[in-house]
Amino acid sequence: MKIEQIYTGCLAQGAYYIESDGEVAIIDPLREVTPYIKRAEMDNAEIKYIFETHFHADFVSGHVTLSKETGAPIVYGPTANPSFDAIIAEDGQEFKLGKLTIKALHTPGHTMESTTYLLKDENGKDHAIFSGDTLFLGDVGRPDLAQKAAHLTQEQLAETLYDSLRNKIMPLADDVIVYPAHGAGSACGKNMMKETVDTLGNQKKMNYALRADMTKEEFVKEVTDGLLPPPKYFPLNVKMNKEGYEDIADVLDRGTTALNPDEFELAANETEALVLDVRHQNDFVKEHIPRSIFIGLNGDFAPWVGALIADTKQPLLLIIPKGQEEEAITRLSRVGFDGTIGYLKGGLDAWKKAGKETDSIASIPASEAKEKLESESIPVFDVRKESEYLSEHVESAENTPLSELNRHLAKFPEKEDFLVHCAGGYRSVIAASILKSRGIHNLIDVAGGFGALKKEGAKVTDYVCPTTL
Repeated sequence: MKIEQIYTGCLAQGAYYIESDGEVAIIDPLREVTPYIKRAEMDNAEIKYIFETHFHADFVSGHVTLSKETGAPIVYGPTANPSFDAIIAEDGQEFKLGKLTIKALHTPGHTMESTTYLLKDENGKDHAIFSGDTLFLGDVGRPDLAQKAAHLTQEQLAETLYDSLRNKIMPLADDVIVYPAHGAGSACGKNMMKETVDTLGNQKKMNYALRADMTKEEFVKEVTDGLLPPPKYFPLNVKMNKEGYEDIADVLDRGTTALNPDEFELAANETEALVLDVRHQNDFVKEHIPRSIFIGLNGDFAPWVGALIADTKQPLLLIIPKGQEEEAITRLSRVGFDGTIGYLKGGLDAWKKAGKETDSIASIPASEAKEKLESESIPVFDVRKESEYLSEHVESAENTPLSELNRHLAKFPEKEDFLVHCAGGYRSVIAASILKSRGIHNLIDVAGGFGALKKEGAKVTDYVCPTTL
């Protein structure tokens, strides 16, 4: 028996490869399926099943392409109704994989089709669960994403999830291994641990949602408390996972079209494509194409693209470091952005040699920013998450979270200079690029962000809860 967790850090997503006696099952594959096929070939094995724990919202799964390439059937849990051929498993239905058995446990609540797959070893002993978004390490799946499809409130879905956990998962033995679909950093939960594998017994001790004495009412309150609005691209990814999508080979073929500066400029004007610069933030700060948006490959690239661009149909033109063209387009396709129509051949150097205009972002080190804060009372805007801001922030800073930046545009001064910062410098440059694209140019980025400001001795404060008299 072989079990491999194939973890993709930028999506905080775990896919799984299970092999026994020459037969392979893949659980929740990513969009690019060649690595799974090659892995099976290395084992001289055949992919027999493709299991999907639910219709994913945060990424586009590779199930459709993998089934087409291998002939292996796609398996969903009860109530799933995809537009393509699939096995819709009954609750408790078992699938043989070599000497192993995979049992479908219907665990609705995150979504109504959500299913946990229980792996039994060759002796029939429960070995592991592949819990999808039903059970994470330290958390459970958020119950607010499937409200419209299920015709239920988030509270009703949370009640359903409570029953699924208590009736299907918690009765399993403590030594059963938990393999979740996501880890810390995913928008599918709120309290996930940094670890990606654990035992169910430890989760019963550590996971707030698995407390033995927890009432259903307490569960609903705690699971729904503090949920941030889901990224706007989530429903579009669900639709693609449910209805199918374009083959990634075609997406790559189109996206890797190299355009010279004149062709690039013409395409931008004729297609209303968004120019997306994925270089390092320091390079973007120094020089970039006017009105282009920065989201760098070196950070949480795909999730930020999904959160900020939102429309997966948006045509894209890319500024990419040489040699990373396929990586950028692949990572975009993982979250459903298949509209890349080309990239700038020769990068910004070619653009400048063609005599075309460039722009830059004013940026200063934290030491200089500290002096400005003390001597000029310059406005400062913190684009970190609200939770980060409430934990600790520059004394005079106003919180304008990057994910909600468009709602805060009226807060930024029209004429006077202002500072913008995040934790370390990545998100603030994204914010700066968006503000400049909106015509706000009087900003100054703080290099190194809050961490550097604090190190330099800038005055910081934490949130003090107001006392109710």
